Amino acid sequence: MTGTVGTAAVMGAGAWGTALAKVLADAGSEVRLWARRAEVADEINTTRRNGEYLGGVDLPPRIRATADAGEALDGVTTVLLATPSQQLRANLTGWTPMLEPSATLVSLAKGIELGTLMRMSQVIAQVSRVDPAQVAVLSGPNLAAEIAAEQPAATVIACLDSGRAVTLQRSLNTRYFRPYTNSDVIGTEIGGACKNVIALACGMAAGVGLGENTAAAIITRGLAEIMRLGIALGAKGATLAGLAGVGDLVATCSSPRSRNRAFGERLGRGQTIDEAQRAGGGHVAEGVTSCESVLALASSYDVEMPLTDAVHRVCHRGLSVFEAVALLLGRTTKPE
Repeated sequence: MTGTVGTAAVMGAGAWGTALAKVLADAGSEVRLWARRAEVADEINTTRRNGEYLGGVDLPPRIRATADAGEALDGVTTVLLATPSQQLRANLTGWTPMLEPSATLVSLAKGIELGTLMRMSQVIAQVSRVDPAQVAVLSGPNLAAEIAAEQPAATVIACLDSGRAVTLQRSLNTRYFRPYTNSDVIGTEIGGACKNVIALACGMAAGVGLGENTAAAIITRGLAEIMRLGIALGAKGATLAGLAGVGDLVATCSSPRSRNRAFGERLGRGQTIDEAQRAGGGHVAEGVTSCESVLALASSYDVEMPLTDAVHRVCHRGLSVFEAVALLLGRTTKPE
C-alpha cells in the first residue's frame, strides 16, 4: 500500500477525533467525521465549528460530518476509531458489518479494556475479525487543542504492516504534524494507556500544593513502572523511551490542558470523583478507569506498579490524596 488514503472515516467527533480529522483534511484527504449526536454533525457542517469539543477552531471544507455510521463508513478503506476506550467494543460491534474487509483500522483510544484486560488493537482485531496487521495505533504527545491550533507536534503510528503504516504517515503529514512509524504496537499502546494514570498522580500532587521536584519524581518513577509492564508484555524499551512513552507522559503530566492532570488536581484540592467530574464538564478522566484495568493487567504479569496502585486506591478505594502521597514517599528505600 502506497500513496495517501484518499477518503478516510473518523469515528468520533470529540476533541481528539475532530483534531485528527482536521489533520487528515489539511494533508489532502476527504474526511467523513461521524458524530454520535446529530446536532454536533449539523453544527460542523453548517458553521465549520465543533463548539462543544474544540471551540474556536475553523474546520476545513474537506470534512463532512454525519451521525449515520453507514454513511461515514461506506466504501472507506481507512477508519480512525476515536471513541473512548471502554466504549470501543460496543461501538465497533455495530460498525463491523459496514467495514470494508481490507480496511486499515486505526485506534486513537488509549486504555486497557476492563474485564478482558485487552489492549485496544486486540479489541479491534477480535471484534472486527480482521488480520491484526490491518490494525494500527496512533499515540504520542498529542494534546488535541494544540494540534488543532497547528502548533508543531509529532506522533507515532505503530502497525505490524509497514506499508499501511507508511500510507497513514503520508496521509497525516502536515507542516505542523509529523508522524513517525513503528512496528511496536504493544509498546505504543502501553505507553498511551498508562500515562493517564501517572498524570492523575501528578495532578493530585499539584492539588495538595507539592511542587516541581515531586512532579519530576512522579514522572520518572511512573516511566519506570510503565517500562516494567511494557517489557513484560513484549514491548521494546526504545518505544517507551520515545514519543509514545516518555513524550506522551511528559505532555500529559505537565499540561494544564490535560484532562487527567486537571482531574487529579481537583481531587488533590479535596473534591470527590463526582465533584471533579462535574467541574470537568461531566467527563470522567480516562485514567480513573484505566488505573483499574492497568493494575489488573500488571498483577497478572506479577509487575509492581506502586504509583498506579496509589491512584487506584484514591479513585476506587477511598484513600485520601494525602494518605496516597505519604504511602508513596514512605516506601522502603532501595536502589533505583
